[in-house]
Amino acid sequence: MAWSTRQLAELAGTTTKTVRHYHDLGLLEEPERASNGYKRYGVSHLVRLLRIRRMTDLGVALADVPLVESGDAKALQILRHLDVELAADIERKQRMRRELAAVMGNRAALDMPPEFRTLADDLPEAQRSLLLAYSSILTPEAMAVLREQLAGPRGNLEAEFAALDEDAPDEVRQRLAERMAPEVRQQHRDHPVLADLGASSHRETAVAESVVVHALSEFHNRAHLDVLRRVHAILFEGETAESESFEGDTAESESKDVRP
Repeated sequence: MAWSTRQLAELAGTTTKTVRHYHDLGLLEEPERASNGYKRYGVSHLVRLLRIRRMTDLGVALADVPLVESGDAKALQILRHLDVELAADIERKQRMRRELAAVMGNRAALDMPPEFRTLADDLPEAQRSLLLAYSSILTPEAMAVLREQLAGPRGNLEAEFAALDEDAPDEVRQRLAERMAPEVRQQHRDHPVLADLGASSHRETAVAESVVVHALSEFHNRAHLDVLRRVHAILFEGETAESESFEGDTAESESKDVRP
């Protein structure tokens, strides 16, 4: 008994388009035709088609099917390379599952780089967003330093800074900046890489600075930016700020400091 193209495709669990494609590639021989011109497939075609499907289901590329069938050293090399790729894919998917589990358990983890997800509950939303933006420019080493820094106990100054109202008076901003400056100076001593964007980024300096500038401006209000500028002035210019700064100028002055 002979089968039509449609019947052969159904037996093999594929489509007539796939059967014709295998013909075009030379992977499946053309069958004899009946007197009416229709193709007549036999069991040898079915076995061949199932064999091809078996290899492609294992991930073998169609172009490599003849090489794998040869069973020589090249075939073994192809299969070993495929095994390495599958192992990497399994690891990637397992990592994705772990990250999904963290997100399902705590939606805040969605806003954090994977290695920071355990800190999600302890950080304000703006700080989580900053970290996510910074992850696009900082080296793994710099991100590890940030994580170490953020894993420590939270001080009152951080809470005051996070809660700072946009309309906070000048004296409140200056007082906060003066209290923050010694802590920031100590952070720079303990983690010098965080004070130098050029050393901590794997991007071009101009690109990295643009990310920091836009992130600071997006996730901080005017009072936050002004306090940061005042801290910068105390640390690097030896003088205090005299007036409220425009957001772009404030962010620009902070763009070389990657503290979140």
